[in-house]
Amino acid sequence: MNRQDLIALRLHNQELSNHSFTNPVDLVRWLGAVQSQDYAGAKWALANRLKNPVDAEIEMAIDNGDILRTHVLRPTWHFVLPEDIRWMIELTEPRITNFSGKYYRDLNLDKAVLKRSNKIIVKTLQSGKHFTRKELGEALEKAGIATNDLRLTYIIFRAELDQLVCNGAKRGKQFTYALLEQRAPNAKHLQRSEALAELSMRYFRSRGPATTKDFIWWSGLSPVDANKAIEIVKAQLDSVVVDGQTYFFSSPSVVKQKKSSVNLLPAYDEYTVAYKDRSLVIDPSFEEQAGHGIFNPNIVINGQVKGSWRRELTGDKVLMEIQYFSRISASTHQTVSSAAKRYSKFIGKHLTLKQKG
Repeated sequence: MNRQDLIALRLHNQELSNHSFTNPVDLVRWLGAVQSQDYAGAKWALANRLKNPVDAEIEMAIDNGDILRTHVLRPTWHFVLPEDIRWMIELTEPRITNFSGKYYRDLNLDKAVLKRSNKIIVKTLQSGKHFTRKELGEALEKAGIATNDLRLTYIIFRAELDQLVCNGAKRGKQFTYALLEQRAPNAKHLQRSEALAELSMRYFRSRGPATTKDFIWWSGLSPVDANKAIEIVKAQLDSVVVDGQTYFFSSPSVVKQKKSSVNLLPAYDEYTVAYKDRSLVIDPSFEEQAGHGIFNPNIVINGQVKGSWRRELTGDKVLMEIQYFSRISASTHQTVSSAAKRYSKFIGKHLTLKQKG
């Protein structure tokens, strides 16, 4: 296998070139966890990987609790399934708690305060009604717990790590919280070795070919635990050495890349954010323009980041501005235009496409 073979296999496993799934729940199960702090972008990340995606269907799956949103892994916001949320939190919480300890000390949030705040949050949500962040803050303030500065952020964060809350249904444009036990009554608990094996298999089957360092970055696990996880499932994985790097994967070793493969990816898309080393898909000379493959919505052509895009929404219209990092052919630009139309159809707005530079 060469570098282009690795890219073709990643596109295939990430569901960017084949679109095996029609249901967003099945897609999230395949991917394991999908970074989602940019909520609109994360929904488009799912849509990019689905046949005939519909924004309202993805939104409904989230509002109904078929897909949950919480802090896990590195940690940041992720979409996960109710069946997976508890074992994923249990696996990654100790390391997250260790890293965030300084912030809790600086904010004077000791165990006694957090135990009390957890109790208040649970009591507030016990009725089954979903509350906004502001409303939870008001309940805490009423009980005498200060929520100034970043205290509310870390209080709710702790409640997530303690498996008490996750996202609720959106209320208009506002996000809400709900009790995890009500949203995920059948969530699985796994032994630590089982959880390590499950997370590593989810990663390498959907992100592979990838390296051990990539898995450490994505999972948030310690190098010791990440290596242990890979060792447990190594017999189920294939591997290949390319340019001195060992890549693991779980899929057919030969995947033909489609010609003129184009994807308009949102910021924080798993195609780039799931890897510590992004040099396989981003030319180092374009890395800053590409927001290091993380912070900018990017245009991916034949698996390579070749430009960026941005949007402006006005009423029933979307203005999309695209910028290529180097010259491309007219036929490739036409394929990019088709991808832009797919995006405008997904969000239900009329497209105006503008090329910058």
